Amino acid sequence: MRKDLISSLVAIVALTVMFGLAYPLVVTGVSQVVFPGRADGSQVKKDGKVVGSRLIAQDFSKDQSLFQSRPSPTDYNPAGTAFSNLGPNSKDLKDAIVKNAAAYLKRERPFNPGLTRAGIPPDAVQTSASGVDPQISVANARIQAGRVAARNRLPKAKVLDLVKANTDDRSLGLFGEPGVNVLDLNLAIQGATR
Repeated sequence: MRKDLISSLVAIVALTVMFGLAYPLVVTGVSQVVFPGRADGSQVKKDGKVVGSRLIAQDFSKDQSLFQSRPSPTDYNPAGTAFSNLGPNSKDLKDAIVKNAAAYLKRERPFNPGLTRAGIPPDAVQTSASGVDPQISVANARIQAGRVAARNRLPKAKVLDLVKANTDDRSLGLFGEPGVNVLDLNLAIQGATR
């Protein structure tokens, strides 16, 4: 029995060192060399100061002159990412979508007079699986372009050009849909207004 106990303790220590220390250090070291920007969280800097990450959505709702991210059930907190876990028959989900749609229409309809609830892109009223998806759909960005152009006194064509320039293609050219990174786009808008 004593032999089994010693063998077990040696195995625990060896596996802890190997998979708890050595493996994470090797993976971190390789990622720092191969993907230095991504390994540090794809941080975005402006004037030498970190303003966010390309991988995590931010709440821009306080500034109506900028593009808005998708709704987030975690208030854009990356430490507690989660989806709502509400099913298609959930009254709470229906109420949240109705509330988000009303807010979207209130914000965007003055700049898109023909906009109806049926014309709202799904990503404008539904949360993403992580709750902090940094992208919005191209359709959502195109609708928001009217408000952003008016609030920043920019030609709408210029804002639409910035939307196009900040649109990421499908992953590997095959998977998903094109998306617009909201942080990158808002930084481009701020750069255009200087």
